[in-house]
Amino acid sequence: MFAVHCKDKPGHLQTRLDNRAAHLEFLKANMDKVVLAGPLQTDDRHGMVGSLLVFDIADRAALDTFLAQDPYAKAGLFESVTVTPFKKVFP
Repeated sequence: MFAVHCKDKPGHLQTRLDNRAAHLEFLKANMDKVVLAGPLQTDDRHGMVGSLLVFDIADRAALDTFLAQDPYAKAGLFESVTVTPFKKVFP
């Protein structure tokens, strides 16, 4: 598994909103790979500033190919993307 932490570019909320439906459809179409996914929020929980996703996928190369197809990535939403191997322990 891999944990993916994506930080949005400052001032790109509209980019996120414009591509949100396509992003969600992309994830739904690939539920066999998605362990969990959701937006990172502002401290007041009223805004979105990034994404946190965990994938169960064959290897890093497959993950990189998958991530490049995400509508958010294609739209240039992210300032940074950090990928870390992940091992689920609980529950």
